Amino acid sequence: MLRISSQMNNNNTQSNLRLQESRLNKANNQIGSQQKIQQLRDDPIAAGHLVRYQSYLNRVNTFEKNALTLSDQFTVRETYMQDSLEIMQRVRELAVNGANGIYNKEDMKNMASEVDELLKALVQNANAVDSSGKSIFAGTNTKSTAFDVDFGNVDGSGVPLIQNVRYLGNVDVNSIEIDENKYLINDNAGNKTFWAENQQLFGARDASSWQAPSDQIIAIDGVQIKVNQGDNIYAVISKINNSDAAVKASLDPIKNSLNLSTTDARQLWLEDISGNTLNELGIIKDSSQKPPYNLGDGVRVSGGSMFDSVIALRNALLAGDGEAIGTRVLGTVDQGINSLVTRLAKSGAEYERAQLNATRSSKVALDVTQQISREGDLDFTSAITDMKMLDYTNQATLSQAGKMYSSTLLNYMR
Repeated sequence: MLRISSQMNNNNTQSNLRLQESRLNKANNQIGSQQKIQQLRDDPIAAGHLVRYQSYLNRVNTFEKNALTLSDQFTVRETYMQDSLEIMQRVRELAVNGANGIYNKEDMKNMASEVDELLKALVQNANAVDSSGKSIFAGTNTKSTAFDVDFGNVDGSGVPLIQNVRYLGNVDVNSIEIDENKYLINDNAGNKTFWAENQQLFGARDASSWQAPSDQIIAIDGVQIKVNQGDNIYAVISKINNSDAAVKASLDPIKNSLNLSTTDARQLWLEDISGNTLNELGIIKDSSQKPPYNLGDGVRVSGGSMFDSVIALRNALLAGDGEAIGTRVLGTVDQGINSLVTRLAKSGAEYERAQLNATRSSKVALDVTQQISREGDLDFTSAITDMKMLDYTNQATLSQAGKMYSSTLLNYMR
């Protein structure tokens, strides 16, 4: 019930004017921000949807950016791998020429000069860096040089030549999120890319009576394997073979020692994370020695890198040993080429997947943007019409109030 008094008309007029000004101000703010929701209470349900859509859009844009960044990295990496493949194919041509028996030692020595230059070019590719100065083939250890080179004297050459190429990176990988809980692995380990043969390790210590004294953890090629207290050598072999590591373990039938062999061309990376399992089995030295050059004394190793293959070819050419070139050396060169072709195919597949994810994320971003527009964007035609109506109403109210209170001070000065 309204109380009728002399102030009622004035109070009602003032209240309606404030209400109209508030609505007019809201309309102006909507047009200025181009958003129909200025406060959560304007439309709580739409505001909740809008927050979720905007959050999802930010994630989708990040996924697209990640995929495009990976595509760029794969492109640069593939360029150096493709050039390395061409180098290895030229090395194979020289190996075939050196093994056919029609060239004399002087000719073979001249071939060795080209092979040595090709070796330097191969090492240069392996130590390549990207546009930000990060090493491409050093795993996640991108601030260091991927491979170190040792020079020494070689029979048949009057100058020091490359004798050994050692990997300085690691085998860790980067998991890049390209969709909701979906990751693409970026594996840049150079001891996989530039490896020629499957590596095999033959232990020299009898492990038939070995037993784990406590719970321990070993790591093979970055895959951690738990060894429980009381496990014997057969349990360890079973756990290695059932793990995700691309390695097969076996017990030597003569020495009863642990033997390890990779399932593809790569260098084994062995560590004792906790405990001394691999050290006690005679496979690696103590934990103060870092992989991959921490193998125990007496462990026999077979299977080398592409650099080893090219070095062996150069040395055989310098020595004029066509028989060695036509058998062992040519075989390892072919294995190196096959391995590099496989890595190139894998890199190309990863690039295509990254591109597909980037394209899909771009399309999803457009769909989510439409949803955001539907929930939060302002209908300008309707907003301007409403603002004009509010402005007209406000002006009419002011005009009517002016007529109601037309008396001024001059009326009392007669």
